[in-house]
Amino acid sequence: MKKMGKYTRGILLIFVVLLGVSSCKDFLNPEQEINITEDKLFDDWYEYRSIEMGLYGLQQKLVEQLVILGELRGDLLTITENADADMIEIYNFNVSKENKYASPTNFFKLISACNNFIKVLEREYPEVTNSASPVTNYDRLYGEALCMRAWAYFNAVRIYGKVPFIYESLTTIEEVESFLASTTPYVDSVDIRFSRDGYYNDTIFNNPITLEKQYYDKELIIDYFTNELVAKVKAVGVNHAIDNNDNTWEVSIWNTHAMNALLGQMYLTQGDLVNAAGYFQKITNLVTDNFRYQLDNSFSGGNWQNIFVNIDNREHIFTLWFNKANFQQNSFQMMFDSREPNKYMLKPTRAAVLKWETIWDNYTLIENTAIPSRTRIDVRGTPGDFSRGYGVSYAYTVNGQAVSPALIQSMLYLKAEDDFRTAELLTADADTVVWKYSFYKNIFDQDADFIVYRAAGIHLWLAEVYVWWAFDRGNTVSTFTTRALDIVNNGAHYNIQTNRDQLGVRGRVGFGGNVDGIKVGNINYIHDPFSNKVTDYIDLTGDLVGKQLYLEEQILDERARELAFEGERFYDLMRVARRRNDPSFLAEKVSSKFQEGKREEIYTLLLDENNWYINYFD
Repeated sequence: MKKMGKYTRGILLIFVVLLGVSSCKDFLNPEQEINITEDKLFDDWYEYRSIEMGLYGLQQKLVEQLVILGELRGDLLTITENADADMIEIYNFNVSKENKYASPTNFFKLISACNNFIKVLEREYPEVTNSASPVTNYDRLYGEALCMRAWAYFNAVRIYGKVPFIYESLTTIEEVESFLASTTPYVDSVDIRFSRDGYYNDTIFNNPITLEKQYYDKELIIDYFTNELVAKVKAVGVNHAIDNNDNTWEVSIWNTHAMNALLGQMYLTQGDLVNAAGYFQKITNLVTDNFRYQLDNSFSGGNWQNIFVNIDNREHIFTLWFNKANFQQNSFQMMFDSREPNKYMLKPTRAAVLKWETIWDNYTLIENTAIPSRTRIDVRGTPGDFSRGYGVSYAYTVNGQAVSPALIQSMLYLKAEDDFRTAELLTADADTVVWKYSFYKNIFDQDADFIVYRAAGIHLWLAEVYVWWAFDRGNTVSTFTTRALDIVNNGAHYNIQTNRDQLGVRGRVGFGGNVDGIKVGNINYIHDPFSNKVTDYIDLTGDLVGKQLYLEEQILDERARELAFEGERFYDLMRVARRRNDPSFLAEKVSSKFQEGKREEIYTLLLDENNWYINYFD
């Protein structure tokens, strides 16, 4: 079974089957699905499954928008002289309603299609609404559609600040557009209500209803959809591998672990740390034979790049798979790649590159605890994260060819010796490019996968929760900061508690040791980023909140190294700034990528949280 072929046909079936065409059977092309026999092709179940695949096709159409809005508004991505007008608007936080990346249309298409499919399942298989009935594949399809709809609303409200609630009776994009364009209460032609006892024929009411336009903010969206998923979902994700022996199917559709990731993410965004931790732990504490979602040596060192080369359910939780052979493509290479015919419109910021180039491995300190100012470096160590950074997340390219890692290593050593002039000559003619969607692709492929959730991201979210999660221990209040450090550095907590062989987020790429791991103590040393010399220290003795803030920012930096350009950076900054009640935290980081003059303008603009959103519905 070819996953992408199913996505394509499923989009068409959404409109053929769900919009009321009498039969889709003549529309199907059996040759597109070589592993399906003819009798199965015309089976009722096959049509439902194909329609569900179409929903993923609609979800695919959102990925470029999610990356542009989640990264270009952050501090790790900037524009080149080739950027189109819409990108420039996004970059400058001056977005028009005509901007293609700001348009909510694709969200509404996905939401209305989910509404339609959910209604069909409730009508034809009313047992999906009965929690006591045995679980069938229709329950699993129902769970997928509910998750997809919740995900669409959640991402939309993160972008727009508020979104119109699309009633379930609005099941086409035309109905949605008419509803949103109406200046008076909208009268819908039919309201279908289904009983939960299975005898729906006795409980259908076809009555015109008036729909009032309601806008839900982030709090309401999270409350509504977390409650809906918990209350309605019996099961998530059809096991397609039974038909095709392809285990990657499990993580290229909504599944139980992806639903838990979404629930945890929504609760974390809301600030409900207890519920967030509970859902994240369902993933990080999973026990399987293949050490699934444990940060062991499966993707350690140079193997880290394989996370993007293939879909692997040891790391991937939910990934939208693209495939050129089935005309399932996106524009990531076109936007990022400097090789012709790609357009190289976006590139990493200097701050992004320095996240990887100024991290040091295997260094040692001669520490003076009595007089911290006298602490100095004994062995300088090795600069640069060459597992996650150079050659994978970013690259320097000359005439479309990536500069060798050895040359970049030489450049970093020259900078360590304060020879910046010679160092800069080594990359003077190079383009700095986002390489994460290109390094394993031919220039014409345009079909890099888009990872929605993966294991390292969940572990880092859980570490962030542990920074702030306080609990009562007798007469004292304790925190989980030590556990947060373990998750990031070496996985020690997991190893002790469950005898599981984990390395941690940094540890699996060689930066989780006693010195080169993240440390938070009373005395925290500041290093020169290029020479690694100790230049100063921060004294946090007796300052628990100061230590938490310091650790939170270290974890945020680690998220940048691990997850850059995957669509979450701006929302990471938003979440931390809101938790701190300090909009200047976000404003300072984002504005730093602008030239002087413009920098001050953007900083002032972003001090107002209203400007963090695209105010499309005002």
